Amino acid sequence: MTIDQLDARLISTLRANPRIGLLEVARQLGVARGTVQARLAKLEARGVVTGHGPEVDPAAMGYPIAAFMLIELAQGRLGEAVTALDAIPEVLEADATSGPHDLICRVVAHDTEHLQELINRMLATPAIRRCTSYIVLSRQVPPRTGPLVAAAGAEAR
Repeated sequence: MTIDQLDARLISTLRANPRIGLLEVARQLGVARGTVQARLAKLEARGVVTGHGPEVDPAAMGYPIAAFMLIELAQGRLGEAVTALDAIPEVLEADATSGPHDLICRVVAHDTEHLQELINRMLATPAIRRCTSYIVLSRQVPPRTGPLVAAAGAEAR
């Protein structure tokens, strides 16, 4: 499913101003409030818009170390590994991948010693055979969806 130009503008407005009211969004977009409300409800129902909460910077919360973990699993133990990873708050996301590694995780830590503790905790789970970590030196492109939303809205013309 695609989004149209109005959907793209609606999403962009909400991303730029997360606390804005729907009446103000309608005014800025030049449409009725009911249109904004209906469009937003449809985007939520389709799973395009997944949240409205504040974004958090882990570094500002005392977790300045970010790393990617490439994880190899014991055969057939994906569910067990995911349960173990889900229990570690510093694991921000985990994705199953193709290739020589089974999962890639994004983690944060207070310092390198804390990162080592996280690795040891992961390896204590029999489902996880090996972890390879890559510490992030600097973020060049932050997590974003704005350009994708704009491109998808432009394609729908």
